[in-house]
Amino acid sequence: MKRSSVFYWLIGIVIAAIAVAAAFYFDSAVRDFTFQHQTRAVHHFMRNISLLGDWPEHFALGLILAGIAWWRGNKKWTRIFLSMLIALAIAGVVGRGIQIATGRARPSVRTEEVWNRFSAKYHAFPSGHVTASMAFFGVLFFANRRAAVACLPIPILIGFSRIYIGAHYLSDVVCGVILGILSAVLVARLLFRWPFRPLLERRERKNQPPRGET
Repeated sequence: MKRSSVFYWLIGIVIAAIAVAAAFYFDSAVRDFTFQHQTRAVHHFMRNISLLGDWPEHFALGLILAGIAWWRGNKKWTRIFLSMLIALAIAGVVGRGIQIATGRARPSVRTEEVWNRFSAKYHAFPSGHVTASMAFFGVLFFANRRAAVACLPIPILIGFSRIYIGAHYLSDVVCGVILGILSAVLVARLLFRWPFRPLLERRERKNQPPRGET
C-alpha cells in the first residue's frame, strides 16, 4: 500500500472516530430536540421518505437501472449499477448482523422489548436505511463524482427522516453512513481496482483521441 493511501486511511479513521464520538455524545440532545419540534405535516413527509428509502426500494431501483443500461448496451453503467447492488447487499447483510449482535433499542422502543427478538423493527444500531442508501450511492463516487454529488442529498434526507420519526438515534445514522461508505470502498476496491479515484472516467478519457484530431 502506498504512503498516500495509508495517509488517507488514517485521516478517514480519525474523522470517523470523531464523528462517532460526537454522535453518541449528542444522541439525547438531538432526540429531545426532534421530539419537541414535531409537526404533523413534516412527520408525514418524513415517514414517506423512510418508506421509500428502505433496502428493497434501493434494490429495485438498482435492478431497473442496470436493466435499462444493459438493454441500451452501455457496459460502463451496467457495471456501475451492478456494483451498487453488490455494495447494497454487503451493507445490508453486515448491518443486519450488527443490529442483532448489539441489540440496541430504538428511541421509540423500550430496551426490554429488544431482548430475544430478531425483527428489524426493534433494533436501531446501525440504521439499515442509511447504511443501504450510503453504500448504494457511495459507489458512484468512484465512478462518476458529478452523479454522486447529485445523489448525495438522498441518503442525507433519509438519515434525517429516520431521526425525525424516532426510529434512530444520531449515532445510529452516523455509524450507518460509515458502514455504507466502507461497503462502497470495498466494492470499488474489488471492481474498480482503485479506492480513491474515479477509474472509469480516467479510462474513458484515455480512449478519447487527442484534441485537434479528427
